[in-house]
Amino acid sequence: MNIALYRWSETNQNIKDRIMRRAQADIDSVIKQVQPIIDDVRENGDDALRRYAKKFENAEITNIKASEEEFNRAEANLDEELKSAIKKCAQNVKMFHVEQFRRVEDPWMIEIEKGVWAGEQISAIDSVGLYIPRGKGAFPSALYMLGLPAVIAGVPNIAVVTPPTPNGSVDDATLYTARLCGIENVYKCGGAQGIAALGYGTQSVPQVKKVLGPGSPYVAAAKRVLSDIMDAGMPAGPSEAIVLADSSADPDNTILDVLNEAEHGMDSSALLVTHDEKLARYVQENMAAVINSLPPKHRDICAHVMGGSKTSYGGIILTESLDESIALANKYAPEHLHLKVKDGEKLLPRLKHAGEILIGEYTPSSLGNYGIGVNHVLPTGGWAHTYSCTSVWDFLKRTSISRCDKQGFEALKDAVCTITDYENFPTHGEVLRRRKI
Repeated sequence: MNIALYRWSETNQNIKDRIMRRAQADIDSVIKQVQPIIDDVRENGDDALRRYAKKFENAEITNIKASEEEFNRAEANLDEELKSAIKKCAQNVKMFHVEQFRRVEDPWMIEIEKGVWAGEQISAIDSVGLYIPRGKGAFPSALYMLGLPAVIAGVPNIAVVTPPTPNGSVDDATLYTARLCGIENVYKCGGAQGIAALGYGTQSVPQVKKVLGPGSPYVAAAKRVLSDIMDAGMPAGPSEAIVLADSSADPDNTILDVLNEAEHGMDSSALLVTHDEKLARYVQENMAAVINSLPPKHRDICAHVMGGSKTSYGGIILTESLDESIALANKYAPEHLHLKVKDGEKLLPRLKHAGEILIGEYTPSSLGNYGIGVNHVLPTGGWAHTYSCTSVWDFLKRTSISRCDKQGFEALKDAVCTITDYENFPTHGEVLRRRKI
């Protein structure tokens, strides 16, 4: 089994471009494929959703919205240990996002000058769709990561869409988690068709103003196509991570830390970035044995991601120095950045672009993915250059508010008129000059 190792200063530019581009190329290529699906859902609504459930999930769907009976059955069926684990992790996520919301000041105003006040009012978005993937398994953690901040923010209309199981139902853990979050509207539709249903609305699925949630290239492509009719939210496509390490990192832990993200799917990106050649060689020489110890499906996924083929986005990158590693990480702007270097916290001011930063051997991605409290729905594809981690702010919007009394009006009038005259907006000026006060 080949484990790709790139000495970055000597790596071919085409290979560098592929690694840096990651699965965004896959998303570009499927936009034409998802357009007919989106058009079909727009025209045929629920009938299209049922046909695609049969085509893609082999599921016969009658009621697209999950019923109260299905919620109750899911809770009864679910293992008590799993329910307890979900409650524990969700409580940490809730505590973190409640603290975020506590810091929201609503509304606020300051006196800019005598008689002039300006500030902001914060309101919840009216309607939001949450996409919960299911293709490679069931992901109740994605639901509490999205559902809890939406509920805490006060969004009045929350719709969850998720691919159905082959028996035409919603995964038990997903329904249990939805109810735990306080969400009752769960719909059995996934993929591009689920995004289209949220964008246009169907007989069963409500139209929403914004959609959030990770998904396949098909989901990401559908969000792009529909971005002119709804807020497509933060780009959250195939999983990706950089483990940035030096000689202080435990080499065996490091192998596992890299594979943590690789196992998500063939389109995942999982990179060890280090200037320590001894660590890089150890990981290269010993990773195959760890991959071979995994179950067959995950073994095949990890072997592909780390193998260095033209359709893989993982590997080991050997740099010349810690400074070069940091520069590479900033340029890549990973979804997850696991920092395993000596005195890592001192490097935080230099690491500007990442969805999240996990510090040290005792903070592997698994803890952040599920239970520390931070959100695991993060920008991918380099969008961490401009997007932030998911938070209550994704479900809120700010409205500017202002007020002037007579003194403030008089203080500003002449200066504003001067500018309106210069910019050739005469009515703007006359609004002030002719005003009855």
